[in-house]
Amino acid sequence: MRPRHILAWHKAGMGKPVDWDFIFKHYNATVDFPASLFYGELKRKYPSAKVILTIRDPEAWYQSTERTIYKVPTIIPYWFKRMVFPLRKFIEMTELLVWNGLFKNKFSDRELTIQIYNEHIQNVTRNVPKEDLLIFDVKEGWKPLCDFLDVDVPENISFPHLNTGDTMVRILNAVRILPYIVVIIIMISIITLLIYPK
Repeated sequence: MRPRHILAWHKAGMGKPVDWDFIFKHYNATVDFPASLFYGELKRKYPSAKVILTIRDPEAWYQSTERTIYKVPTIIPYWFKRMVFPLRKFIEMTELLVWNGLFKNKFSDRELTIQIYNEHIQNVTRNVPKEDLLIFDVKEGWKPLCDFLDVDVPENISFPHLNTGDTMVRILNAVRILPYIVVIIIMISIITLLIYPK
């Protein structure tokens, strides 16, 4: 997502008109939040679009989400969010659309959140024409995905498995210390300039 798109998604979350052509200029696909929240609007705007609905065990999904992306707004210090405007607006946008919007600010309520997750799957299945919809579990690998998109299965390329929960936790742990590293680098740069002026 480009920084200039964050404000557009923010407006979408407030129910304001969205210029979809502005957001998707130079793109022919989108993945995950926030676009998945607007699948109905996007399907009406781009009627020939195909929709891939990824599914997994709801309990496993909740556990993974709770220990990874749900923690992002709280692991980044407030002062750093104030310093980095695009980051602050991105976090505000995800809180507006996902945590406060879709999950009604009750993501910590596991039963309600899993209910919302299942209702989303039912809504997509009910509203997207069957010929334009693939219900896909990544455990199935390349074939159903490639068949649906009418492309060849990649040769000698394993289906990717990158976003595991453990990998995300390691990334978030690195993100947790990033603001302090940035400040240290800035401080060292300032001290160096003061000691060794040109």
